[in-house]
Amino acid sequence: MKFSRTVQFNAVPEWSSFYIAYSNLKKLIHSLEADAATRLALGHHEAERMSLIPHEESTTEYDAIFRRALDEELDKICSFYAEKERDLLAELERLKKDIQDFHVRANVEQTSTSSGSSYTARRHSDVESMAAERQEMLDKNGDVMSMESYNDGDEQFSEISDIKIMLKKRAIALYVSLSELRSYVQLNRTGFGKALKKYAKCIGREMSGNYVPDIVEQSYPFLHSTREELEDKIAEVNVLYASISTHGDVSQAKLDLRAHLREYVVWERSTVWREMMGIEKNIQGVGLTNQGLLVSSNPIADALEHKGVLNLPPIEIHTRLGTIRLPRLIFNSTFAILAIIVAVFVILLSVPMFDRPEPQACLAILIAASLLWATEVIPLFVTSMLVPLLIIVFRAVRSDDMYHERLNAPDATKYIFAAMWTPVIMLLLGGFSIAAALSKYNIAKVIATWVLSNAGTQPRNVLLTTMFVALFLSMWISNVAAPVLCLSIIQPLLRTQDTSSNFPKALILGIAFASNIGGMASPIASPQNVIALQNMYPTPSWLAWFFIVIPVCIFSIILIWLMMLMTLNPAKGAIITKIQRSTEKFNRTQIFISAVTLITIALWCVSHQVESVFGDMGVLAIIPLVVFFGTGLLTKEDFNNFMWTIIILAMGGIALGKAVSSSGLLDTIAIGIRAVVSGMGIYGVMVVFGSLILVIATFISHTVAALILLPIVAQVGQAMDDPHPNLLVMGAALLCSCAMGLPTSGFPNVTAICTTDDQGRPYLSVALFITRGVPASVLAYIVIITLGFGLMRVVGL
Repeated sequence: MKFSRTVQFNAVPEWSSFYIAYSNLKKLIHSLEADAATRLALGHHEAERMSLIPHEESTTEYDAIFRRALDEELDKICSFYAEKERDLLAELERLKKDIQDFHVRANVEQTSTSSGSSYTARRHSDVESMAAERQEMLDKNGDVMSMESYNDGDEQFSEISDIKIMLKKRAIALYVSLSELRSYVQLNRTGFGKALKKYAKCIGREMSGNYVPDIVEQSYPFLHSTREELEDKIAEVNVLYASISTHGDVSQAKLDLRAHLREYVVWERSTVWREMMGIEKNIQGVGLTNQGLLVSSNPIADALEHKGVLNLPPIEIHTRLGTIRLPRLIFNSTFAILAIIVAVFVILLSVPMFDRPEPQACLAILIAASLLWATEVIPLFVTSMLVPLLIIVFRAVRSDDMYHERLNAPDATKYIFAAMWTPVIMLLLGGFSIAAALSKYNIAKVIATWVLSNAGTQPRNVLLTTMFVALFLSMWISNVAAPVLCLSIIQPLLRTQDTSSNFPKALILGIAFASNIGGMASPIASPQNVIALQNMYPTPSWLAWFFIVIPVCIFSIILIWLMMLMTLNPAKGAIITKIQRSTEKFNRTQIFISAVTLITIALWCVSHQVESVFGDMGVLAIIPLVVFFGTGLLTKEDFNNFMWTIIILAMGGIALGKAVSSSGLLDTIAIGIRAVVSGMGIYGVMVVFGSLILVIATFISHTVAALILLPIVAQVGQAMDDPHPNLLVMGAALLCSCAMGLPTSGFPNVTAICTTDDQGRPYLSVALFITRGVPASVLAYIVIITLGFGLMRVVGL
């Protein structure tokens, strides 16, 4: 792994700007290397003419330039280390004094108690045995007086216990910080060595003098005595922790503290995107997605086959003309499904059903693409890339003029690719940039932990607060990333629960359901909303969207919460550990990112009022892209980490929708559906279409359902006697998000079903998910077709 990656993955996030700037040093080295090559090429005399020093002298100049850069980095590191060490040592002295005071108080309380003192003393040393001791006392002699004294000590014990827990948390936090400071020194020491090696390799000579042993290792943080003192302070924390947690057993204290350090590193330093990658691996592991044509669903079999263990012979078919050998690949289920889809495509393309060839070809492409998306025999985004290829090759589009002539391949190419890149795609990219900035700089996490830390200790309140946090995060960092972030935040709550408690199940389900509901909450919360905007004319403003959707989301969350309280009883056996509030204060960078985000959202809300200046919401989406990437807050790596598969998926859906409309197929479908729903009002059509969409989106991806159905819904709405296409499209998009009856109905559900405890056991079963997911979907459906419908009519959709 490159050292710049090592620094990125091992640095303490809050200290990131105080590590050695290895990337900047590399850039300086490469610029010096380029300058040296230029001087060498120009030659001695040309160099003098250009007021450049000769190459022999230039290396000394390079040494001076690079040494200045190293000195600046070393000064930064030394200053930070001294300040951080001073703060941590002061906290260590305070902790020592507080623990001494605690022991004095505990001893006084212990000696002052009456006949129940032995029990109280033992409770001080072992909190978890309190209930067992109480039961043991009753079973042995039923001594009423002893029990009374025992209960009298409960109040004192509770206070002592709270102090003890707080001291343990402080000791753990101090141990983690001191360990991180030790790692900080080691990482920076390695960085200086790597930078000097890089310099020697690129410039062709080592820098004069031994910089690391003579300069770096003589600086205060890198002195042997400094490192020894830091180790001694860590050992002191071990002893202090042992005195209040492990009955003085220092070895056990070391094990406990190291375990806490590992948990801290995993939780604090795991970004949302890395956790999402891990969940995608889990999804593949549990077989929730297809692997592709050339990869089986059994990774063990694949590994054996690659080693030749299962190098099975081909299938042989004997005929009169000889033996036909067929590879076993074509006999797996994935290949069979693909073959059926291809056969359906060929049949639809061949059997005449229309007067013109364009709708015939478009119908074949529509059915084939829908089947490929629904079965996922090839990845979703690959199907999307296949769509424009088929549209152009089979000439499935016509011109938009009054003659509606069939376009040839070159004209069809221009027509389709011009349609695929729209302002809505830019809106999606702008949303990704906001999500990346909020996640990378911990803004979303700070806000979430602050809210959850104020949720109290009542299980029902914690559950409701967690669901609203998931809803809020889904609005801004997408309903794909939000459940991952929420699950990382509530890990301390999950780890403290008894195996028989339903509270962790309710929390995980609540996050999944709320994230699905959060997929409605803003136009950038989910791809189906972006697809809806593409099919709405005129596009509603963000303010109108919020006016409709926020009440719908709130009522849906409350109803689902009540349903889970009644069916799961999360309070039974729940042990609530209060979420630790983040001590991180907003710095200037976080304030700047928040300001840009709020300004962008405000402009989106009044997009129609500023239309004469900016033209469209997609143009406004360029603002966060330019600001965040232009200032260096987001990097090229962040840009590459965008969910480009979703972008391609949306573009393929737009291309298919354009073809369905241009070919005339959409008019034909709309006429047929209009005949079925004739006599129904707009509300009846929404109820019927809504139930159909809810069922379809439950079994296939929310996004795929939107890609297939929203263009048809828009056309049906436009063809009605009382046309309300925007109302039906928005209602259909919201209903796509609330389809959450199965574990595979959307990424939040997949995230929930893949969540496991420390032993790798899943918290949720498929049966539990279905029995709560289906009622949750129905409740959200009822809210949308009642409250949502009324609000859409108020707005004028």
